[in-house]
Amino acid sequence: MIIAFDTWSTNRRFRNSGIHSYTLKLLQEFKEIGNEKGLQVCGFVGKKGNHDVETILPGGAFSLIQTPALDEYLVWRIWGLARTARTIASDVIFVPHTQVIPSISSVPVVVTIHDTTPVRTSWQMDRKLTLAARTFLWFAANYSTRIVTPSEASKRDVVELYGIDPDKIRVTYLGYNRLVYNPNRPEVDLLTRLKEKFGIFRPYLFHHGTVQPRKNLAGLIRAHRLLLDRDDDLQLDLVLAGPLGWLYEPVVRLAGQTSSQRGRVIFTKSLDDGELAVLLKGADVCVFPSFYEGFCLPMVEAMACGIPTVASTSSCLPEVSGDVLRYFDPNDIDEMAEVISTSLHDSSERKRLSEAGIKQSAKFTWRQTAEQTIEVLADVCRKRAK
Repeated sequence: MIIAFDTWSTNRRFRNSGIHSYTLKLLQEFKEIGNEKGLQVCGFVGKKGNHDVETILPGGAFSLIQTPALDEYLVWRIWGLARTARTIASDVIFVPHTQVIPSISSVPVVVTIHDTTPVRTSWQMDRKLTLAARTFLWFAANYSTRIVTPSEASKRDVVELYGIDPDKIRVTYLGYNRLVYNPNRPEVDLLTRLKEKFGIFRPYLFHHGTVQPRKNLAGLIRAHRLLLDRDDDLQLDLVLAGPLGWLYEPVVRLAGQTSSQRGRVIFTKSLDDGELAVLLKGADVCVFPSFYEGFCLPMVEAMACGIPTVASTSSCLPEVSGDVLRYFDPNDIDEMAEVISTSLHDSSERKRLSEAGIKQSAKFTWRQTAEQTIEVLADVCRKRAK
C-alpha cells in the first residue's frame, strides 16, 4: 500500500497549533509502522523550505517528494495534491485536515475532521475565513471516501450536520508526547527562570492553547477576577500560554482591565514544548473553559502532568477526560469560579484530580492513533481492489 500523506499542515506558520502537531506525530508513527509492515509512506515538500516535515528524515518506508505545488495554497488544495498523488501511483491519500477538495481526486481520499468549528461557532470567526472553511469542510465531509474524527462528539457533529452515514466515520483518539508531558517534577532552575521571564510571582492558574473566542478565555478571566474579589487574602495569577489567534483583542483588553496587585493575567504567546511543559507543571490548577472542542489535546497534556484540571461540560471534554474531572457550565462564571476554588483549596480533591488525570491520559498514545488510522486506509484500499 502506497500512502500519499498530505504535509501541507506542517507549514511553519502553523507551529503551536494542534493540526501541526497531529500531522508531524502521525507522520513519524506512519514511518515507523511502515518500516515494520512494508507500507510505503510518501510525504511532500515545497521548494521554499517552509514545511517542518523536513525534520523527519526520509529512509526505509518513508520518502519525501519535492513539488512546487505545495508552496501555492489554492493550487495544492484544489488539484495539486490529487495530481501529485497520481504521479507516484499512490493507492490512497491521507489528509490530516479539511483544507482540501477530495472530489478532484481519482485516488480515494481519507480526511480527518477534527471538529466542525466553522459551523458550530461561526459567530466567533472572521466572516470570509468562515465561508472558506465551511466550504472545505462541506467538501471533506461529502466527497471523501472515509472520515476520521478524534472524538465521538465530533463524529456526531459530522453526522448531524451533513447527514453522513456513521459507518463512514472512524473515531481515533489523539496521543500526546509522553517524554515531555508526564508527572515528573519540572527542573526547578528552569521553572524559576521562566517565571521570572514572564513576571509570575504568585501561585497561578494555567491555560494553554491558541487565544481565540471559542476557548472562552474572557469567561476564565472573569472567573479569575471573581475569585480575587471573593477572597481578600488570595494571591493568584492567571497564565494564558499560546499564540494569539484571531479576534483576540477583546480578551487582551479585558485582561488589562481586570489585573490587580493580587493577581495578573499574563500572556506568554508561543512556547516550545519543553518550556510549555515546565510552566504547566508549576501551575496550581489548569482550566479549560472552552465553548467547543474536537478533542482538546492541551487538556490531556495537563492531566498527564498530574496537575489538578477542571473543564467545561461542552462538546467532547467530558468524553475525552473520561468524566473524571470537575466540570462547569462555560456560560456560568459563578460556577466556574466555584469549581476552580474547590480545586485550589480542597487537598483531597486535588489529589483525586491529579491521580485520575494521570490514569485517564495514559489511554492515549500516538502509536494507537496511527495504527487505527492505517487500518482505515487499508480498508479503503481493500474495498477499492475488489
